[in-house]
Amino acid sequence: MGGELAQDVVSLQSTDGSNPRKYFSTNGVVFDCAPHSLLEGLAKGVKGILGLGNGYVGFPTQLANAFSVPRKFAICLTSSTTSRGVIFFGDSPYVFLPGMDVSKRLVYTPLLKNPVSTSGSYFEGEPSMDYFIGVTSIKINGNVVPINTTLLNITKDGKGGTKISTVDPYTKLETSIYNALTKAFVKSLAKVPRVKRVAPFKVCYNRTSLGSTRVGPGVPPIELVLGNKNATTSWTIWGANSMVAVNNDVLCLGFVDGGVEFEPTTSIVIGAHQIENNLLQFDIANKKLGFTSSLLFGQTTCANFNFTSKP
Repeated sequence: MGGELAQDVVSLQSTDGSNPRKYFSTNGVVFDCAPHSLLEGLAKGVKGILGLGNGYVGFPTQLANAFSVPRKFAICLTSSTTSRGVIFFGDSPYVFLPGMDVSKRLVYTPLLKNPVSTSGSYFEGEPSMDYFIGVTSIKINGNVVPINTTLLNITKDGKGGTKISTVDPYTKLETSIYNALTKAFVKSLAKVPRVKRVAPFKVCYNRTSLGSTRVGPGVPPIELVLGNKNATTSWTIWGANSMVAVNNDVLCLGFVDGGVEFEPTTSIVIGAHQIENNLLQFDIANKKLGFTSSLLFGQTTCANFNFTSKP
């Protein structure tokens, strides 16, 4: 499969962090005219793919060089089908209505390097351009899920570990991790009756049996524990990001078995649904990820950035 490498002018609207400002342009931005087959499986209406990877031709690096801004970007994906999320290139603040600078809610964890590429095509010896983080354990309702933690380490041949993906709609887990997580989740809701599963999900409930909270359906939080014994933090996934509404009546646990469709290389792939209404800051230069967990706790969402010219 081939494509056509080219260069063109890119114009982006600047911001002071609260409101949009004037447009800036730069020429010589590298892009690829790729075949439509690369869009198969992506959301309806997608016209192309923006390469945000940690590489020297990645869009964040090209913009950092062109506009002399930090090699850093932040994404905030909306859960709405009618409102836009936002992506920032360069530094904070990131002010969302009603006047909240969500950069102050960021918690940081190191970005890890996978020595072997995880893309579909690459040169031998090329490292991965994906963003990996150091998940060391998983908790549900505060209880550690019993998994083989060696799967969470990145091996010399590039297997294992945890990466973040906006291409995968839901978080994929290596089969044994998936089975352990779903078992623990069901146990934590032992008194709530399940309903018939809806593919590709395994664990489903009637919406009314779960109730609701400020951060989504009333289900136990899922914690991704990050770091090491000396410095740990948790990325907490609340009901709005752990559950998927498959219809008006049924909610399903929005994690899928990565071992069903393919032999997994990466043990955990955090998908787009799990990062909706979470602001993630990828600080490439300083090799760290900032994350907020759900913005719903702050009574705002990723759709609440002011895209108009007036405050």
